[in-house]
Amino acid sequence: MNEQLLFDDKNKFLQKLEELVKSGVSPRNIAVSTPYPVHEVEHILKTPPSPLRFFTLLGALFGLLFGAWFTSWTSINWPLIGGGKPIISVPAFVIVAFELTVLFGGVISFLGFLFLTRLPSVKSIISPEEYGNRFVIQIHSEEKK
Repeated sequence: MNEQLLFDDKNKFLQKLEELVKSGVSPRNIAVSTPYPVHEVEHILKTPPSPLRFFTLLGALFGLLFGAWFTSWTSINWPLIGGGKPIISVPAFVIVAFELTVLFGGVISFLGFLFLTRLPSVKSIISPEEYGNRFVIQIHSEEKK
């Protein structure tokens, strides 16, 4: 039952999408294409949150730990004794640890994004069909595998 429904009006599109979900069509069998982001679709289809946030969290934690370890290691191996201050001075290391937290969080998030979207695959980026300014609902039949 591969069916394609085209709409010019956002409200009619959302109403039909709600009707389909309430009538028992699985959200996994529905594909939606919109000319601009429509956040109501996420609520209607009840999409789960992206696992990308775990990549960001792990990258940020690794960056924080690496920043704390690296600054401590360099201070112990090449100590600068200045005015009786401790060799490992936490306030001075917070800046480096914070910057590495942001850097590693961003880089690992980008790599996680590439991994989760299976990029670089041009076929998954470019849709073979162009719908212009229309809202599209594609209903795919359940195939047994």
